[in-house]
Amino acid sequence: MYKRYFGLREKPFSKTPDPRFLFLSHGHVEALTRLEFAVEERELAVLTGDIGCGKTTLSRALMDRLGPRYRFCYIINPRLNAVEFLRTIARVLDVEQPADAKDILIDQIQTAVYALNQRDICPVLVVDEAQMITDAEVFDEIRLLTNFQLDDSNLLGVVIMGQPELRPMIASSRFEPLRQRISLHYHLKPLSLVEIMEYLDFRLETAGGSPGLFTPDAVQRIFELSGGVPRKINSLATNALLVAYGSDVALIDSTIINEIKDEMML
Repeated sequence: MYKRYFGLREKPFSKTPDPRFLFLSHGHVEALTRLEFAVEERELAVLTGDIGCGKTTLSRALMDRLGPRYRFCYIINPRLNAVEFLRTIARVLDVEQPADAKDILIDQIQTAVYALNQRDICPVLVVDEAQMITDAEVFDEIRLLTNFQLDDSNLLGVVIMGQPELRPMIASSRFEPLRQRISLHYHLKPLSLVEIMEYLDFRLETAGGSPGLFTPDAVQRIFELSGGVPRKINSLATNALLVAYGSDVALIDSTIINEIKDEMML
């Protein structure tokens, strides 16, 4: 309802991970560049960041950037035991009847991975929310997947994504063999105050609107309330648009942000 009022084609602050709305801050550019290199080299990469910092959107942008020669296989709920985890991988690789026995499962996965490589397609396993992994053997299986190799290259790339608590998890001596396989560690930080202004304008323009809708004092208040986390910024900005529309005002200032902060329990 507010889209027409502000001259927007679509919602500028949707929470879906649409790569078109990925704002490439300095940190996001660095992360995307490093991930692209790691995947092209078919290595194991770890990306961490606070909830809502854009890790999933970044992985979708990576998929778009690399194109059809890479087959991205997402596991979004890794709270599984080792066999369940391997069966999930087999299913996302289109294995029709994943086996119950681990040794047969591994053979099925290796066959599927090799078949993709024969078609000049590199599979990329993306494990999201990896801090939720409760079975340590799952990390062992991830490490062992990197053993799928030809003489001169690996057969697949692996990207592990999670919240900051993932870092001390894999820092444990229990996972030293896994750490030795990791070629990239990157931690995605929240946006700065200047980046938030650019972020808001970028998403408004991507949605068909005009920049400058949020005044500097509104941006300052959003920075204070969100801590620079894009998902929180999106919630604040969406609610601010609704209040501004209902109040028939053309600009969003700190008064509107203060009005909605209590409703959002910030």
